[in-house]
Amino acid sequence: MTHEDTIDDSSAPLIEHLKELRTRVLWSLGAYIAAVCIVFPVAQYVFNFLSLPVCHALNARGQDCGLVMIKLQEGFFINVNIAFFGGLVLAFPIIGYHMWRFVAPGLYKSEKNAFLPFLLASPAMFLLGASFSYYVVLPMAFDFFLSFQQGQETPVASEVAERAVHAGIVFQGSAQEYLGLTMKFILAFGLCFQLPVLLTLMGKAGLITAAALASVRKYAIVAILALAAVATPPDMMSQIILFCAVYPLYEISIFLIRGIEKRREAQLRAEGLWVEDEDIEDSAKK
Repeated sequence: MTHEDTIDDSSAPLIEHLKELRTRVLWSLGAYIAAVCIVFPVAQYVFNFLSLPVCHALNARGQDCGLVMIKLQEGFFINVNIAFFGGLVLAFPIIGYHMWRFVAPGLYKSEKNAFLPFLLASPAMFLLGASFSYYVVLPMAFDFFLSFQQGQETPVASEVAERAVHAGIVFQGSAQEYLGLTMKFILAFGLCFQLPVLLTLMGKAGLITAAALASVRKYAIVAILALAAVATPPDMMSQIILFCAVYPLYEISIFLIRGIEKRREAQLRAEGLWVEDEDIEDSAKK
């Protein structure tokens, strides 16, 4: 066997992995394109569903719900944006399946059992965050924004000369701008609700500890506030709501990691492999 044959044989597994990766990517891309094509014809119904929070806020103030197209092509791009976003959501189970099938062969059985619950929890937490944004945050935010309208009352004919005319400030929002704002809220809360999944997974892998997270709690508060300022529109109400939703998730992550550490300690004690910190320090001194 020549040296060249040895190199080719050793590189064969890498080539097989690259072929499998290409196949998984193509299947995922095909699923996404198919999902986009499925969502595009019903994009108008999706937009009607997404516009319910602002419509309810306007109806509560006795106003008709109506969004305008400022640009001629705005309606088309609204449907395109909804199709791209909805297609990703619709195709995510297939994409996640192919990601898992590509990674799983390189994991031990114990690693698969540890990683699979987090893979299932991630879309569930995103859906929870998106639902919290849609049903709780958006109605509150839109009611707050609409409170800055300044209605223009029509004076009675006899009072025209006696009353001063003032300018009215009435909401006539762009449909595309409204869609962008709503999707930004939903994405921000959906992604921020991934925090306990990420931190708990890192704790499961031994990369972080509950004590370490608790010790940097004050820095975490600052980081979450900064994240809320970046992820939400520039108003204090949205930022405070996001902070109040995300910070409890940080505390929940500490609680979950502490439970993982206790179970790991109990298992090691049962196997006689647990070593106390004092024993480690004594060994280091000797």
